[in-house]
Amino acid sequence: MFPSEKLSVDPRSEMKARHHLNPSTLQKAIKRAVKSAGIDKPASAHTLRHSFATHALENGLDIRTVQQQLRHASLETTEIYTHALKRGGLAVRSPLEDIFPGANFKIDS
Repeated sequence: MFPSEKLSVDPRSEMKARHHLNPSTLQKAIKRAVKSAGIDKPASAHTLRHSFATHALENGLDIRTVQQQLRHASLETTEIYTHALKRGGLAVRSPLEDIFPGANFKIDS
């Protein structure tokens, strides 16, 4: 996903190839972007991962799909992201909400 700018020789195969960037390179780029944006809170690639999962669940994506996308072995690990929703049973959205935005499809008790 993040190829290196330089070609290098693989020590085992002796083939010249473009390898991946060192993970710290991406982390440093994110830190610079956060600083230049004037964001005072700490942020990292992991922060982006949390944001992705939380927003996906907020938008009604199935938790199993999020689990697969994040490559979590356990559903319990993915369920950690649901704490940020704080919506209880309202976290489940009706497909009709996408077809008719603004309509109230909540069942009164």
